[in-house]
Order: sequence, then structure tokens, then C-alpha cells
Amino acid sequence: MVRELGNWRTATTSGPAYQGLADGLRMLIVDGRVPVGAQLPSERALADALRVSRTTVTAAYAQMREDGYLLGRRGARSTTALPVATVAAIAPAPATVNLAAATFAAPAAVASRAFTQAAEQVTPYLHDIGIELAGVTPLRVALAQRYTARGLPTEPDEIMVTTGALHAIGLILATYTQPGDRVLVEQPTYHGALSAMATRGIRPVPVAVTSDGWEVPAIETAMRQLAPSLAYLIPDNHNPTGLTLPESGRRDLARIIAETRTRTIIDETITDMWLDQPVPAPLAASMTSRRDLVLTVGSMSKSFWGGLRIGWIRAERSTLATIAALRPSIDMGTAIVEQLAAATLLGAEAEVLPERRDILRGRRALLLTLLDDLLPDWQPLPGTGGMSLWIRLPAPMSSALSAAASRMGLEIPPGPRFGVDGTLERFIRVPYTMPEERLTEAIELLSRAWYSVTGSATTEYGAVVV
Repeated sequence: MVRELGNWRTATTSGPAYQGLADGLRMLIVDGRVPVGAQLPSERALADALRVSRTTVTAAYAQMREDGYLLGRRGARSTTALPVATVAAIAPAPATVNLAAATFAAPAAVASRAFTQAAEQVTPYLHDIGIELAGVTPLRVALAQRYTARGLPTEPDEIMVTTGALHAIGLILATYTQPGDRVLVEQPTYHGALSAMATRGIRPVPVAVTSDGWEVPAIETAMRQLAPSLAYLIPDNHNPTGLTLPESGRRDLARIIAETRTRTIIDETITDMWLDQPVPAPLAASMTSRRDLVLTVGSMSKSFWGGLRIGWIRAERSTLATIAALRPSIDMGTAIVEQLAAATLLGAEAEVLPERRDILRGRRALLLTLLDDLLPDWQPLPGTGGMSLWIRLPAPMSSALSAAASRMGLEIPPGPRFGVDGTLERFIRVPYTMPEERLTEAIELLSRAWYSVTGSATTEYGAVVV
């Protein structure tokens, strides 16, 4: 608990210590790092571990009970909870600005046409049971052609359609891991994958991604010494750093995967969102042997629309057969109309993707300008793509900042949500997918939250007043 709380005391510069502790504990619950229903340590035990007075812990727990994040039972330790709205509390909620999601709205006109065509194309499927464990043929053909054009020759039967990328990751974890297994991950990495691992009782083994990129020798050392059951990597427009692994690094990584026989998930969810230069060919194309070890995961969510809930796994036929044997115990396939719409959208990517990249470039430039004006001490990493900036803070105050922002109506996850063992308190992810006006409002709120945590204030022009 102490490790996960990180530097919670930084939230107390402008408020009582118990409030900072309550905020830190609340963020652990909201982020899923402490599950709902878990028992918290006793007041005395937590006070001793944190080296604070028991009064501070007592007041923090009382605040959490009042806010609905803690349930107390006589004769037992308190358990975590999420607030439940009551009839008396039903009232218009204050407007919330959301910097938690790095995603776009749909390209409405193109998406509407795609769904119209899908409705017309679904009739033949209505004469069957409607269960397609591997996915409908038109979508698998479109995806296979797409991979082939990117330098990875692919046949339709080397594609399995899933209900989003996270579902694809979950199917792979369920097929190839057991509780207690090690899975090598980047640090930082996609928080959804970490949550999926935690749900299965898997132990993530972190290898750092720095401002200079991947430490491939460290990955090799971890694979050789720890023999993880699986690895999970994001080499294109990495979430959250925006970095891309160069071709030389891909060749080295492909060699390491083959030599160590480490089955590896390559997450290409954000591959289409390159901004400065196109990404190299898929990492699987660099495999000169043991191609069965690489499972490439993709999604329509970032490129087109998250509401489609369409993802996929690109892998060798034998690998997909193993996953398909397990899949009926988890789900019975992905919705057909959405698959048909996705196939049509992929055919319109030349109309959609360049425009979306241009929008992202403009909003990234705006975000960098806003940060330079309002938060000049923050240091964005030099990512070349993706949909967010990974920013180094002047001090390890990410969780305190997230809590302060939440009180102001701004939702933004703290850095530790993207890592293992409560680290990354000095970092925070800021997406640039919002329309310009909303993005400006969000960063203004974020700067207010930062200066409330650090005990400073800003003028209307962004200058810091201590």
C-alpha cells in the first residue's frame, strides 16, 4: 500500500495531511490498483507504515467513508467501494473535462455510409446462426490485404476478429498464461493491458522505455533470465510515450524473441496514428524464424471509432486454432453488422486517416503551446506519433495532481496507472484528441490543479506567482 501510494504527501502543501492521504487512496481505487471490496490496512498499521499519526489515517478513512469509497463493518477492517448515487443526490453533475481517454469521435459521414452498407450486406448472414468465431470473410480479407500492403504477407485465415483490442489481449492471456506467470511489459505501458493481467493474477515484469526509446538489451536480459510466459510490447506510436521502435531495433527484437522462444503480443492499436513519419513494417515481418511466436493485435478504435468494438489478432494458423479452441468458453464471436461496417471503413481509410492525422498534428501543436505558456517547467517526451504526450513533471506529484484536478472537474489518470509497482509519479499522460476549445479549457484547469498542489498560482498570462 505504501508503495502504491507513492508521494502522496505532495498533495498536502495547500491542505491537511489527511486530505492528501484520502485523495491518494481514492485514486488507487478509481484506477483499479486497489480492487473494490478489498480490505484496507488497520489505522494503526497504515499509520506505522507511512510514519504519520494515527489521527491522520483515522481522518482520511473517515473522509473516504463520507465520500462513499470505504465501507466499515463492526469488528472487521474497512473495505473499499465506489460511491452509489442516492435519490437525494440525483442532481445535475458539474461539467467534467475528460483527459483520461485518448481517442476520437467517429468520422460521422463516412461511418454512417459504412453502417448503411453493412445493413444491406447482412441479409445472407440472417439465414445462418450468426456465430463467426474467426470473423466474417469480408473483414478478414480486408485486414489481410492491409497487412500484405504494409510488408507482412497475410492470408484471411491468419486473422481472428475480436471485440476490440483489449478483448484480443484477454483471449491471448487466457490461452497462454496461468495465474502467477510472468509477462514482460514496457514501463510505462497501456494501462488496460496491465489491468487485464492483474485480473488473471499475472505478474508483469517491467522494462523501461525512456526518452531515448527502448532498451533492447534490457529486454533481452529479462527474457533470458526471467523466462516470462509472454511479452506485451507496443512498438508503434507507443502508448503513452508516442515513440516508435526503429527498424534496427525491430530486427534485434525479432532475433531475441526467436532465440528466447518468448511468445510476444505486438499491440498495433495506434499504428495508424503516425504524425511525423510513417511507421516501419510490422515487427512480425522481421521474424526470419519462429513466426508462430508473434501475435499482432490491432483495432478500429483509434483509427476510426471506439464504438465499433472491432479488434483482431494476426497470427499463424496453428496459433489461431489454439485460441479458437478456447474462445467459446469466453465468448461466441463478434457482432456481424459492426464487422461489415469495419470492412467498409477500411476501404475508405485514404479518405479518413490523412485528415485525422492532420487534426492530431494541429492539436498536438496547440497542446505544446499551451504547456509552454501555462506549465513551462513540464517536459514533454519527443514522441513522433500517437494521441497523447508523456510529460515529465518537475516533481513526483502525479497522483496528487490527478486528485486535485478531479476536485476541479478534470479527470486525468496519474502516471503510476501506466506502470508497475506504483512508480512513474514524476510523469503524466496528456491526450490531444479534444477539440481546440475543450483542450484549451482542460490545460487551463490542469495548470490550476498543478499550482494548487505546488502552492503556487498563475496570472491570466500563465506566469507563476509563488
